[in-house]
Amino acid sequence: MEALGDLLAPHSELIAKVAGTITTLQFLSGVVLMNDIRKKGSSDVYPVGPFLFGVVLTVLSLKLANIMNDAAMINTNLIGLVINFVFLFGFYYYASSASRSKIWKQIGYSSVFLLVITAYANFEDPAKIEFRLGMLITGILVWMVGSPLLHLPKIIEKKSTEGMPFPIIFAGNLVALSWTLYAISIKNTVMVLQNLLLLVLGGIQLSMFAIYPNKPAAKKPKDSKKDK
Repeated sequence: MEALGDLLAPHSELIAKVAGTITTLQFLSGVVLMNDIRKKGSSDVYPVGPFLFGVVLTVLSLKLANIMNDAAMINTNLIGLVINFVFLFGFYYYASSASRSKIWKQIGYSSVFLLVITAYANFEDPAKIEFRLGMLITGILVWMVGSPLLHLPKIIEKKSTEGMPFPIIFAGNLVALSWTLYAISIKNTVMVLQNLLLLVLGGIQLSMFAIYPNKPAAKKPKDSKKDK
């Protein structure tokens, strides 16, 4: 990896710009969901998790980027934070009164979590917190990216990838690949491991599309009983 890092190092700035652009486009994928919510006039049937976790993830990534003093990561996550806040506000706007109270509760839990982690990061040794915060972010990302794999037995049973969002999974792999190349170019081991793990998880999901069709196979009609 050292040789590849030396090869990519002169192009790290360009790789960072490409990675940032792809990540920003992925952030904007929530527009499709927000448009569905707008058409329905309610967000109650959808989980707030993707947008709330988006805010949490970008705040933690911003903290890590500041510790690393990485301008590319700071700019990308600032844009992502604004986009996720807009989506979260739109989600809340279309929620019913009963759902809004639940959303506030989840926002409260997330805020406490972020305050605790931020306070810890401010007092911990910067050399240690870079690795530990990176691992925490990796854990959250693995949970978000890997959660569809919980449905793997069902996919194999149905022999269909129906319900799996191919564009989002494919975009996620492009994001992980671009940041892996950037991490190699700046020789950041934590970022390399983080994104390689995401690539593996995303690759498993993409392989399902190569094995199984998007629509379940039509069931063969049972032979009707012949009249005696």
